[in-house]
Amino acid sequence: MTGPVSVRGAEPGDVLRVDILSLHPRARYGMISTRHGSGLLAGEFPETAAPALDADARRWQGFRTVTTFCAVERRRGRLFAALPGGNHGRVRFPLNPCLGIMAVASDVAESTVTSLSAGVYGGALDCGDLGPGTHLYLPVQVPGALFAVGDPHYSLRDGMIGATALEGPLRATLRLITLRDAAAASALGALREPFIETDELWITAGFDPDPREATRRAARAAVTFLQTKIGLDRAEAMAYLAAAADFGAGRLAAGYGSAFCRIRRADFTEPAPVKARLPRAGFARIVGGSDAEPDREQTPPAGDLVEPSGSARLPEQGRSSGQEQAAAAQRNRAEEVPGRGGAGAGAAPDRPPAADSAGPAGPAAPAAPAGSRPSGGAQPR
Repeated sequence: MTGPVSVRGAEPGDVLRVDILSLHPRARYGMISTRHGSGLLAGEFPETAAPALDADARRWQGFRTVTTFCAVERRRGRLFAALPGGNHGRVRFPLNPCLGIMAVASDVAESTVTSLSAGVYGGALDCGDLGPGTHLYLPVQVPGALFAVGDPHYSLRDGMIGATALEGPLRATLRLITLRDAAAASALGALREPFIETDELWITAGFDPDPREATRRAARAAVTFLQTKIGLDRAEAMAYLAAAADFGAGRLAAGYGSAFCRIRRADFTEPAPVKARLPRAGFARIVGGSDAEPDREQTPPAGDLVEPSGSARLPEQGRSSGQEQAAAAQRNRAEEVPGRGGAGAGAAPDRPPAADSAGPAGPAAPAAPAGSRPSGGAQPR
């Protein structure tokens, strides 16, 4: 442990924000300890004889502790621990350096607060998320806060079922900031318990020898945070936690249980609006088989965007301009022919050709002889 460090101006009721700026490993190795009487599987591991009765600091071999040595390797710019064993000779897992203990002094007069305990003052948090770039919030209990830090880890995950995780020395750079009432409320709402903030997560904590009770306390702290900081009512907060939050056991060793509730910050950020795809009008018109039928718009299927052609000239009213010119020429020739039937006799019927009413006009048909009738018995106009 390092400390206690007095923070100038910190008073009870304030919140101490601990910014973890950097954590640098100081050795190329770390160790994992499995001790008799410690861990989730105490009595089963280590599988060595019981400790000797005269075991002490001078005769430490008598404790018969099993220690696993791990080398630290750099691979592709990242640090890994190499655990000997397995079919391939060793097992590698990435390091996530963190500090196991961060605490302010507890306001107690008679009892002793051990470094293995945790509570509203912080303590043995053993949270693997407490890495570089993380903010830890601790409510100040005594004047000066009296901040202490220690128990560095090279790798630590939820559960910590053994006596230790991968232990190794770290060079830590921390920044301590005192938050008064307004700043503390802006960061935490009404919550005044240990709180962890990363770039992606909000994390509340609960501590109790019973892991279920520790989880309940982490959940209650999360409800308080979501209600007073985010603005959800208690029913909405409970619904969100039940559906979307992650709960994990921080430590399962007998007597020192802890639990964490992890809330994704992105869930409370309004996503960027998606630019709507505006529908466009159809690019063609379908003309009916007769002049009496109304035009119908051709609409492309939903979701298909088409570009208007702009170059095609479509027929109107079933007749092209070429057909109009051909019919006018026929009438003029019919008027120039003297004979029977009056002025309109011999003119071609004023109808489009039968070939294709929607296509371009063909060559003009020759004028019918004066006094003749068009085929089909129709009277000329």
